[in-house]
Amino acid sequence: MKILVAMSGGVDSSVVAHKLKEEGHEIIGVRFTLWTDPLAPPLAQILPSKCCNAQTVARANQVAKDLDIPLQILDLEQEFKRDVVDPFLQGYREGSTPNPCIGCNRSVKFGRLLELCKELGCEKLATGHYARVAEEKQSDGSVRYLLLEGLDRTKDQSYYLYGLNQEQLSTVMFPLGGLHKSEVFELAIQYGVPYDDTSYRESQDLCFFPEKQPEQFLKRYIKDSKPGDIKLEDGTVVGQHKGIPFYTIGQRKGLGIGGLKIPLHVVRKDCGSNTVFVAPDGADLKKDLSASDLRWVSWEPPRNVKNDFQARIHSLGTKHDGVLEHDGKTLDFRFDKGLRGIAAGQSIVLYRGEEIVGGGVITEEMQEVKTMVQSCS
Repeated sequence: MKILVAMSGGVDSSVVAHKLKEEGHEIIGVRFTLWTDPLAPPLAQILPSKCCNAQTVARANQVAKDLDIPLQILDLEQEFKRDVVDPFLQGYREGSTPNPCIGCNRSVKFGRLLELCKELGCEKLATGHYARVAEEKQSDGSVRYLLLEGLDRTKDQSYYLYGLNQEQLSTVMFPLGGLHKSEVFELAIQYGVPYDDTSYRESQDLCFFPEKQPEQFLKRYIKDSKPGDIKLEDGTVVGQHKGIPFYTIGQRKGLGIGGLKIPLHVVRKDCGSNTVFVAPDGADLKKDLSASDLRWVSWEPPRNVKNDFQARIHSLGTKHDGVLEHDGKTLDFRFDKGLRGIAAGQSIVLYRGEEIVGGGVITEEMQEVKTMVQSCS
């Protein structure tokens, strides 16, 4: 089989390339260049925790050389800036907390890469994601493709992939989805893929700016945000914020609130009054949310009917039980227990056991009266 392999230079994609070549497939590698912050401090741009640096580029080139396979270079800087970075910044300007990795996977990585896959005559696109695809035969003889969690739940990346459709799933393959990370490291040793705990340190941070947290990146590009009050829900002023875009729902550290004996968490951001609201630990837990931009992987739950599901609001967070109701355009979800960190811009992903059913972008808490989103800048 002729397979296009996305090669970042990391241990996962390097093992995928070796594994598929060992199985006898014809391999073409592809490495893509993405937009990175040109305003970032020069020294910070060479941090090894980021995926697209000189070290990983060199490793991808070396793996291609070792396997004697061609390595395509795909420039995705413009697409990445337009489809990932700009919406990320706009989301923060509007007071939400967007998740750029989901949009990147759907439109950039599994969008443009699948186009290249067809252009090169490849039957499959392989990546190092920790997720699985299963085939389910239907009564009419057709095949439905299911997206499943990766076997290694500590590395599972299915949360980011709920936006993939049936056509995309029919072409992609995840050779590491049935392996644990420890097994991947063993294969790396077997294949002679060089790595150590420092050089192959994995990052859970966003790839397009060097810092671990987005605050400094946001300050470089959002210049017109203004300081304002941090208040309790009863209106008591407990501090001053540095600008609404620099705070996230559920945040406790870095609020600059002193003199209080109880921890406070950010519960909402009011762009109209330029106010960040906080609540004591426990009082910040919410059960309800609404979401839009719905995506269903292989089947759509019945509309306007309450259905029991499990859901995640964070990539590696616990799956929580709750009840879903949707009308095809928006969904409401009520968790059985209150959760912290339900933030507009993040995604809710729905699960049936290990199967990812679909999800949507959280718009706000589910309320009887919903207000229009206003710009915070």
